[in-house]
Amino acid sequence: MIQEKDHGVWGHELRPERITMEKHPIRRSTVGGQAVMEGVMMKSPEGTALAVRQSDGSIVKEFYHTTNKHKPGSFPTWPVVRGVYAFVDSLIGGMKITTRSAELLGEEYEEEPGKFEKWLSKTFHKDIMDVAMGVAIVLAVGLALGLFVLLPSLLVSLLHLQSGFTVSLLEGVCRLVIFIGYLLAVSRIKDIKRVFMYHGAEHKTIACYEAEGEMTPANILHYTRFHARCGTNYLFLVMMVSMLFFACIPVKALLPRLITRILFIPVVAGLAYEVLKAAAKSDCLLARIVRAPGLALQRITTAEPTEDMAEVALAAFNLAMNPPAEDLRVVLPKEKEQAAEEQAPAEATETVHPEVPEEKDLSGAPEEAGRSGEDA
Repeated sequence: MIQEKDHGVWGHELRPERITMEKHPIRRSTVGGQAVMEGVMMKSPEGTALAVRQSDGSIVKEFYHTTNKHKPGSFPTWPVVRGVYAFVDSLIGGMKITTRSAELLGEEYEEEPGKFEKWLSKTFHKDIMDVAMGVAIVLAVGLALGLFVLLPSLLVSLLHLQSGFTVSLLEGVCRLVIFIGYLLAVSRIKDIKRVFMYHGAEHKTIACYEAEGEMTPANILHYTRFHARCGTNYLFLVMMVSMLFFACIPVKALLPRLITRILFIPVVAGLAYEVLKAAAKSDCLLARIVRAPGLALQRITTAEPTEDMAEVALAAFNLAMNPPAEDLRVVLPKEKEQAAEEQAPAEATETVHPEVPEEKDLSGAPEEAGRSGEDA
């Protein structure tokens, strides 16, 4: 249950939120999502829906079906293992969907590729956007390893501590401080602020659905922007689980410590995923305590959206909940055009089949988390 819809991090009322869930039956959503550039992705068991607001006010919607569904009981669905799969798919899928949203925005400003772009495309025998995405993934992984693995280890090594247990704990604390500082820093960037607002719209849309509220942009805004299955919660749990896990295998020497940290990342990711699932399903005191820090961090990674943003999130959600038979693209005209085109239904929408690369699991957060930030 998502009790945080009614209560704050430590059980107190969340003042920005105006709708409580106690009077509403709660239904668990199978849809999770992720905020992207000027839009929202929503993922259901059937596939992935993407809605992006363009500068002219129109909303571009796309849907592509999931092609790699795992059978119940198969190896990728085993406990811990499923968390590793979800972690990798979230990383790759998140980059793909973010790149796709940038492509949709870029369609308004299409220009001839430069010589360098043409050279890259010819050298790697791939589309320039595919090459760019590959480079972005490599850079993102490198940055994450540098900030959250190498830097904490180097800082703690300067203390010349003798206890491997103490070294591991301090390294975990240092990693957590760097993580929070990183979130605070990027939240001040204008474009990231808008992504965080769309993140809030994604959460509010799912919260409204789970509370069986009226699914309209105006009503969605009354619901909470905090969600127990958000990807922010997952990342925080990864930090905490890694701190406890590596404290159990203390290593003092810097190089062996770095190697163990990198090698055991999949194990930590899988364990954190299981903790997330268990904490999201329960409403006991321990589950609330586990969820509390991640919910507090969502005050950084989400922001109050506008009604226009809620409209985009709702468009993605409705498409995810009512998937078409085939992959498709729909351009919804802006409001002024809609009013005029009600008299000409044949021109109200444009539907084409996009050339979208075959997707795997594009969840913003693992499985049920869907990102809700997972993200929900």
